[in-house]
Amino acid sequence: MVDQNRKNRLNPEQYASLKAEIAAPYRGLRQFIYIAFGASGSIGAFVFFFQVLAGRNVETAMPSLALQLGIVALMVFLWRWEQRRQQRPQSGKNPNS
Repeated sequence: MVDQNRKNRLNPEQYASLKAEIAAPYRGLRQFIYIAFGASGSIGAFVFFFQVLAGRNVETAMPSLALQLGIVALMVFLWRWEQRRQQRPQSGKNPNS
């Protein structure tokens, strides 16, 4: 039994990777979503900005431009929040208590 246990042990890099995934599950997926939605919002803001600049459909383009800028701002906020949570030391204690 002892020999079988030694074969199943992980090296330190694998253990650290699994521990990080347990602490923040689906972190890579969330970051991909932040990037994808931020890029989409940026493209939309670019299009609506030039529609407003050209004076075409200003009544409908302005709210759409504001929405796209809001999406970009939200994705930047979420990205930075995710980065701050990662850099915070993992002491095992609840910071709210």
